[in-house]
Amino acid sequence: MPENNRLTGCLDDINLDLVEREATPRLLMKLSIQFHLADLSLSNTVSFLEVFGVDRVRSTVHNWVHKADLQPESGRCPNHIAVDETVIQLDGEQYWLYAAVDPETNDLLHTQLEPTINNALADRFLLIYVTNTTLITQLFS
Repeated sequence: MPENNRLTGCLDDINLDLVEREATPRLLMKLSIQFHLADLSLSNTVSFLEVFGVDRVRSTVHNWVHKADLQPESGRCPNHIAVDETVIQLDGEQYWLYAAVDPETNDLLHTQLEPTINNALADRFLLIYVTNTTLITQLFS
């Protein structure tokens, strides 16, 4: 992850004025922001909060980081993608939607819908994305 010089200051330098609700103690919000920007995953950052009895979802921490305006501004690797899965309802049935997104542009790069979730399907999703990306790069380079 690119270095972010704005993280070298104290926690007081993190501005949370744009956060509407303060259901989470401000100190834990600031620590979570710093941990995530120091390359701790959103899932692990949420687990950190759970140690203190604070139950939040990954998107909440993601929103804190964006509202604090501390995203790294340059040096992002062009091969960096964001991958997530979520459950959706279609015709009364549950399906898992896997998605790969370019975090710079929020463009969907690859999606896959599965009737269940497991590590093998997640691995296959990534393998298909990487294989397709590699083939496209080889064909058009």
